[in-house]
Amino acid sequence: MELKLKKTTAKKLYPEAPAWFQKVLTETFGDEIFKKREFTNIKTFADACEECETSEEKFNELFGHIGLSDDTIAYEKMKIVVKAINQGWIPDWNNSNQYKYWPYFKLSSGFGFSFSYYYFAYAVTAVGSRLCFETEEKCKYAATQFIDIYEQFLTIKK
Repeated sequence: MELKLKKTTAKKLYPEAPAWFQKVLTETFGDEIFKKREFTNIKTFADACEECETSEEKFNELFGHIGLSDDTIAYEKMKIVVKAINQGWIPDWNNSNQYKYWPYFKLSSGFGFSFSYYYFAYAVTAVGSRLCFETEEKCKYAATQFIDIYEQFLTIKK
């Protein structure tokens, strides 16, 4: 009997697979596809897309021609960036003991990243609850590395 798997399916199975099956997957696909990329190596939107197993071209095909506002497109981009940087971590909004971090920006005299903030009792955020991070380090990294996308998301064009 021969088992056929796509790379994307193998990547999804690998983390929870028993050691013997991880070995089979590694022998079949190579160990590179199963290594986690350090979040600090996600430097561009294209890198974030790759981490989420899509591409910037596919994103543009999906969102580029339907007349969405710049801030809406930026929000969709930020969802991909956050997912890539969080590397599988999903906030548990039912867990009031779990910290969730989001960046705070100063918009009064120009646009800039000010600091990150967390709150754990309930979800209140100025940038949307989907855009929170697992750690303060990841939050600060995303806010500075992807500040151009945050600016498109948070500022209003006149």
